[in-house]
Amino acid sequence: MACAAVMIPGLLRGSVGTTCTRAALLRLTPRSLRHLTLTSVMKSKRKTDHMERTADVVRREVVSTAKVCGAANESPSVKRLHLLVAEKDFSFKAGQWVDFFIPGVSVVGGFSICSSPRLLEEERIIELAVKYTNHPPALWIHNQCTLDSEVALRVGGQFFFDPQPTDASRNLVLIAGGVGINPLLSILRHSADLLRERANKGSGFEIGTIKLFYSAKNTSELLFKKEE
Repeated sequence: MACAAVMIPGLLRGSVGTTCTRAALLRLTPRSLRHLTLTSVMKSKRKTDHMERTADVVRREVVSTAKVCGAANESPSVKRLHLLVAEKDFSFKAGQWVDFFIPGVSVVGGFSICSSPRLLEEERIIELAVKYTNHPPALWIHNQCTLDSEVALRVGGQFFFDPQPTDASRNLVLIAGGVGINPLLSILRHSADLLRERANKGSGFEIGTIKLFYSAKNTSELLFKKEE
């Protein structure tokens, strides 16, 4: 039986097209957000529901609408999304994830961000890579999501890499399998941004050695193979 529809107020219609040029406005009330969050917990029969697993994890207060401005198949089972974020105060640290609220879907998704914080700062875009499963948010992304589809996002997660300019240099060893590469790719991209910033300014956090160990069940499911 289909999930009961839960609409998020204030998801405004507009034209973005295939390029990320303009964000939707945000008008999401705390009451509607609480309703959607509670509905997800009550309606989902999955024992590993995202909202249940992360109930004790601190989240940022900012909730923003976002519009899909790019979508492509990253592998036979993974779809890559670019989302144009409306709220200027929306931010995240490399390695964090988002609560993913979909109008008409009562279950809240949870997906790690694979882009760098710098991309959001400069272009108001975040990137996700979502594996196909029978979980309603993943099904929506693979089967119903289109350009200009609107969702709402909220950042959470206690696993992140956010070194400050005066911190001592450190080495990183990153280990991932399959779609678990997402938060680590965000960390890698953030590290590359910090490296370029130090080279340009002559100051800032000094990146140490970074080693990534990554596996997948077959070569076709190795994600981001074209990443430079």
